[in-house]
Amino acid sequence: MIKSKSYIRHQILSNTVLFVVTLIMVLPLVMLFMSSISSERTLLLNGYSFIPKEFSLDAYRYILSNKETIFRAYGMTILVTVIGTGINMFLSASTGYVLSVKKLPFRNVISFYVFFTMIFSGGLVPTYLMWTTIFHIKNTILALIVPNFLLSAMNVILIRTYYSTSIPEEIYESAKIDGASYYKLFTSMVLPMGKPILVTVGLFTGLTYWNDWTNGLYYVNESKLYTVQILLNKMIQDLQALQTNASTASSSAAMQIPTVSVRMAIAFVALFPILVLYPFLQKYFTEGVTLGAVKG
Repeated sequence: MIKSKSYIRHQILSNTVLFVVTLIMVLPLVMLFMSSISSERTLLLNGYSFIPKEFSLDAYRYILSNKETIFRAYGMTILVTVIGTGINMFLSASTGYVLSVKKLPFRNVISFYVFFTMIFSGGLVPTYLMWTTIFHIKNTILALIVPNFLLSAMNVILIRTYYSTSIPEEIYESAKIDGASYYKLFTSMVLPMGKPILVTVGLFTGLTYWNDWTNGLYYVNESKLYTVQILLNKMIQDLQALQTNASTASSSAAMQIPTVSVRMAIAFVALFPILVLYPFLQKYFTEGVTLGAVKG
């Protein structure tokens, strides 16, 4: 097949744009990692660089100074992320499916109620009092799972919209003719066809749980329940306190404390598992696009 000149120019332009966009996204990650393996003195005197002028692993040594604590925090983060994301996806997918049924009584009223919670909330203080005095979840694993993230109105609306617009009504009708119930439709047809939106929403929900530290800040003060984000945030606070005390003694001592490089290392340590996992989930974003096609 002979390709026209306009097609070739279009391909070159598209690849160039994609290459530039990729660089814009990748280069900050490269600088983040390079800064984490640079010495504190180099970062303070010369700033950030893609090539470390003085190689140092002091930041990672500080983070791994207590391996048991960091690994326990990783385990807690994985547990909370898996359980929270699983429950969130089950509730969001089932609620979105129910709201996508056009013959559902009071469908618009229920949809408005879900949408209303996106705009208005009781605020932080009433929320904190409710979870701590009524449900008593403080210093429990539920404090890291339930508040704020267990069911998202935005996720429900996204899934409902995808079900309504991307799955043809003819498929529902043909399945009903064959005797399928709503439960059978949901498990055998809607979930497989909704895999792209479910994976997308699941990834966002998982990232929210993985990066969350506010629930730990509000509801957790026991170290055994610390997640990675909570533990790393506490490390930053400890380093700031050490640097403040050292700066009062001498400026050279303050420069030896790896506050800047540790921040970079902390960000990379928290981000690395997501970078490893994302390529395995990426295929699901495009998979299933033709699953809902009506074949005549």
